[in-house]
Amino acid sequence: MVNEKFIKDKIILIEFNELCPTLLDRWMAQGHLPNFKKFYDSSHIFLTTPCVPEQENLEPWIQWYSMHTGLAYDQHKVFHLTDGPRATHPDIWSVLSGSDISVGNCGSMNARGYDIAGSYFLPDPWCDTELCSPKELQAYYEFVSFLVREYSNSNAKLSRGVYTRFVTFMLSHGLGLSTITAIAKQLVHERTLDRKHSWKRVAIQDKLQFDVFAHYQKKLKPQFATFFTNSTAHLQHAYWRNMEPQKFDAQPTESDQRLYSDAILFGYEMMDSLLGRFVDMVSEDTMLIFTTALSQQPFLKDENVGGQKFYRLKNVNGFLKALGISFIDVQPVMTHQFKVRFENTDQLNTACAILEQVTCHGQPVFNCNQAENNSLNIGCPFHHTIDADSHLQFGRKNESLKFFDAFYLIDATKSGYHHPDGALWIQYGGSHKHQDKVSVLDVFPTVLDFFNVTTPQLENNVYRGTSLLPTLVSTEHGKAA
Repeated sequence: MVNEKFIKDKIILIEFNELCPTLLDRWMAQGHLPNFKKFYDSSHIFLTTPCVPEQENLEPWIQWYSMHTGLAYDQHKVFHLTDGPRATHPDIWSVLSGSDISVGNCGSMNARGYDIAGSYFLPDPWCDTELCSPKELQAYYEFVSFLVREYSNSNAKLSRGVYTRFVTFMLSHGLGLSTITAIAKQLVHERTLDRKHSWKRVAIQDKLQFDVFAHYQKKLKPQFATFFTNSTAHLQHAYWRNMEPQKFDAQPTESDQRLYSDAILFGYEMMDSLLGRFVDMVSEDTMLIFTTALSQQPFLKDENVGGQKFYRLKNVNGFLKALGISFIDVQPVMTHQFKVRFENTDQLNTACAILEQVTCHGQPVFNCNQAENNSLNIGCPFHHTIDADSHLQFGRKNESLKFFDAFYLIDATKSGYHHPDGALWIQYGGSHKHQDKVSVLDVFPTVLDFFNVTTPQLENNVYRGTSLLPTLVSTEHGKAA
């Protein structure tokens, strides 16, 4: 039986993508993360395992989708970042709202949209198919989505209209003084000291998103809400080699070390500050759950380069047109990838055939994966060093073009890659570190159990996750006894 003093009317699921349990432990012990330490000392602590054993499927857009639906990858088959919205599996928001529980989604990855009175929905910044709810959120989404997708493209420029709509929206939707101050300090630092510190802008985006989240939490008071951020995961991917250079054969330069040696710690300290704002915001009727879905580790497979490199098309529209490919539009997705949408299947198949013939040193230059609505996800699969004089070969006449006339090297070698362990901290009752690992699939039934909502019936699948509520209850009763 649930102890009544631990019953909460509301839950906020805090999703800090890919934070590492080992780094949290290290920096809590060193005093860098006081809010995490306080949260840790008042929570049930679990390590999570992913829903798949294969490294190639250990992707956040798969693991978060599994967590939100309670289904493993071999059950839901959602493989790409943009696959989730077009899938039809019941997710945590649809199941709860179907039981008259109001919900909020602030940027959770690969999720399907909804438009429900008393609830809100903000798509993740890589999604281009789902609409915000309420519609006013679109002004925020357009701004943030552009910055996230085009972060590596110094030539990409936002229109004045997008800026104006964003600023107007933020001024009336929670923009806080601390965020304004942080923006001012960041811009002054870049313009007067060093523009190379622009990588720290990721922390500004998190502050803005929290301001928007807090605004809608206060206004709509949903019973269940999620908040997602990817900023520190990005810093880990880019700068793990700077944090632990001794583990890599290829060493970073001294100038890079001056810039990035503490970049990941900076990210964790920013997450610590953000976590403190969650704790300060909630009332006694709200339970906080912190989770990471998975984590990261040093990328030591390609020691000669210190990790993976990524190459991105400079002008994808112009490149496709030069190849004679007809298409409707192009949207950047993540890092080096783009989604290209076509009129029909024939156009899509023609584009595939042309792109598959583009080579460099005899190797195909593009991966082409079919997506929804006659779309292709395309990207360069090369992660090694490309010589400056390398050429692309393409077309029936075996035409040639310098590789770096079409592509540019993204200014960050991926030196951190995914690790299966994730953190799951549940503020229920007291503090307890559980020894047995649990699955990311256990979160879905646990949340439903807290709200006394029955898991939906599935025609061809069986839920493999198990609610953790009985474990929490029995642990607290054991303490009481």
